[in-house]
Amino acid sequence: MKFLIVFVALFAVALAAPGSDGEAQVVRSNSDVGPEKYNYAYETSNGIQAEETGDLQNIGSEHEAISVKGSYSFVGDDGVTYTVNYVADENGFQPQGSHLPVGPQP
Repeated sequence: MKFLIVFVALFAVALAAPGSDGEAQVVRSNSDVGPEKYNYAYETSNGIQAEETGDLQNIGSEHEAISVKGSYSFVGDDGVTYTVNYVADENGFQPQGSHLPVGPQP
């Protein structure tokens, strides 16, 4: 639960922080935060988009953990829209995107 509160607070700060495009406006923002799950989505006028869902797993056990799935997109300086899809769970943060390097396979 503490993680969720901290996460939501950091998310709010990130939305409020000025970026390189100080004129960008939030054009869509949705969130639903509960004690065992949350989701949010937002979009800005400069092409940034993000969405994420998180669910508490193994509730009440000593292995209680949060599992997160989401994505974010932004327009690079080259005019190309870059998208990252990710999962963060007991296996760590696992991003995927066509512009990201791929490590060697085990």
